[in-house]
Amino acid sequence: MSRIGKKAVPVPAGVTATAQDGTLSVKGPKGTLSLAMRDEISYAIESDGIQVQPANDTKQARAFWGMQRTLVQNLVTGVTTGFTKKLLITGVGYRAAAQGRNLKLQLGYSHDVDIAVPEGLEVKTPDNTTVEISGADKQKVGQLAAEIRRWRKPEPYKGKGIKYDGEFIFRKEGKKK
Repeated sequence: MSRIGKKAVPVPAGVTATAQDGTLSVKGPKGTLSLAMRDEISYAIESDGIQVQPANDTKQARAFWGMQRTLVQNLVTGVTTGFTKKLLITGVGYRAAAQGRNLKLQLGYSHDVDIAVPEGLEVKTPDNTTVEISGADKQKVGQLAAEIRRWRKPEPYKGKGIKYDGEFIFRKEGKKK
């Protein structure tokens, strides 16, 4: 039995959920998100929330159960509060600047790195060493953060690079004389 899957996903006031044509749609103050429903899982929209149950007793249905419930929870959370990832840039001369729908990064290369911000996401740079990515879709927020981080991963000797807020970088000792 899935401990996560057994719980119903609460739907707060101001959020509506509909299931039709194999798609679960959740609409709230931050927009509309949808999820393709799996055949192995049954979705029931009730007064207390959205109930996710396995449609049959196969191993695959049990495997999808908890994950599908979490994906439904992410839809509801995304349209109510949204998701945010914060990236910290460390290094001499490393900077970030948001310019409209683009993010310009200076990361020690001979050229600036321009990253286009996808639709539905918002990128802010409170200062030139911090990047905040926010949006309703958790997958898109995490994907953009990973793509930005991939340009300069943190290195273990000085800690230079782009890291997530709260990420621990295992530091190594340098050369000894």
